[in-house]
Amino acid sequence: MFKTCFKTFILFFLGLTLWGCEHKTTTLPPNVLMISIDDLNDWVGVLKEYPNAITPNIDRLAREGILFTNVHCQAPICGPSRASLMTGLRPSTTGIYGQIKDDDIRSANPILSNIDFLPNYFKKQGYKTLGVGKIFHNHAPEDTFDVSGGREKGFGPSPPKSFNWEKKKGTVTDWGVYPSADSLMIDYKVAQWAKEELLVDHQKPFFLAVGFIRPHVPWHAPQKWFDLYPLKDIKLPSYKANDFDDLPEIAKRIAFKGMMPTTDWAIENNQWKKIVQAYLACISFVDHQVGEVLKALNDGPNSKNTIVVLWSDHGYEIGEKGSFGKHTVWSESTRVPMIFKIPGQPVNRLVNTAVELLDIYPSLLELCNLPKNLLNEGKSLVPLINGETEINRVAITTYGANNHSFVNETHRYIIYEDGSEELYDLRVDPEERNNLALDENTEDIKLSFKSNTPKTNVSWSPKSFLTINEYFKAKN
Repeated sequence: MFKTCFKTFILFFLGLTLWGCEHKTTTLPPNVLMISIDDLNDWVGVLKEYPNAITPNIDRLAREGILFTNVHCQAPICGPSRASLMTGLRPSTTGIYGQIKDDDIRSANPILSNIDFLPNYFKKQGYKTLGVGKIFHNHAPEDTFDVSGGREKGFGPSPPKSFNWEKKKGTVTDWGVYPSADSLMIDYKVAQWAKEELLVDHQKPFFLAVGFIRPHVPWHAPQKWFDLYPLKDIKLPSYKANDFDDLPEIAKRIAFKGMMPTTDWAIENNQWKKIVQAYLACISFVDHQVGEVLKALNDGPNSKNTIVVLWSDHGYEIGEKGSFGKHTVWSESTRVPMIFKIPGQPVNRLVNTAVELLDIYPSLLELCNLPKNLLNEGKSLVPLINGETEINRVAITTYGANNHSFVNETHRYIIYEDGSEELYDLRVDPEERNNLALDENTEDIKLSFKSNTPKTNVSWSPKSFLTINEYFKAKN
């Protein structure tokens, strides 16, 4: 009798212990792996915007998660876009419309003085925070990460002399094969650092940010990535030489990029296909580095309890609007890839609703069951992730005070600081060539978009530099 009771007690105790271990495992907060990519437009295979773009790892991640197909940045340039995502606030709220040093963000506007950057918020909730590469405009403010892999300066390595485009103030644009091996590239080193951390059991939930710089200029990568895209097979984007004829003057001034090649120059000098080839080579190179990081996650101890989110800070024009670069509020500059992979969620899903990079911050908090940050101006994507629909959701891109671009599932509307307007019906004009703003029959559409105009539109912060063409040469 005693032996039977003792045996029963032991089995009961073991059962409680095992249940407790299992319960603890299943209720641990999820980790977050956030992968950012610099200057990556919508030319990834899964978005089907460029034929034969070779991005197997990003495509696989999309199949394993939720692909948002209509995502737009808050600003079409690195500094303000990343500052917006990391603070959860719009450029129109902070005055960060141009580039900004990481450690100047909190002093750019009084509302930012005690702001919790996205990683800092996770740190306050008990997460271990880690980061490597380009996360903010440079790397990160000093107190952001518990463990930092830093960021190597510049966008190199670079050859002793430019191949095709002489360096000018504000850009390191160039294209060509360089260096000889992946291991010499900055992003290779970023991926290696991240891989080591993903193979570690951190004993507590972690937030790991990994920031890649390609396909940011210069479009340099080893030969094998160029070999994926023979010049004879390169398809050029569409280009309309008189595309600006129906645009307001302010739109032309914002779009001017004097430091960059023009499309006409690229055509005359037989360089356009070579530029496209180089940009694609850099995309495939960085896709491979993304794959290395994701493989390490899958091989390590954290694969079943880690949310992955991948995004780019803004798009990039490859000659479609007369030049090469960002700095505009049209689709080529504003639309970006964004993918969420969430343990336990359905896979291989598309969400076509217009959303913003600003939505990442509140979405990650909700997905990790953390308290809301009441300062967040974005909207959680969790309802959309759960299959709900939201009609007339609008994404807003801002470049300079009171220059706003609005996108939903059917139209893009732009209003500038001087009241000038553009309107495009994306159902029949996805390349945004035919400006309908002067059509009297579009007044209701424009008014509907205007109702989404941010209530706060502060002036340029003195901490924010490299403005729109040096803010129209200091407003003349």
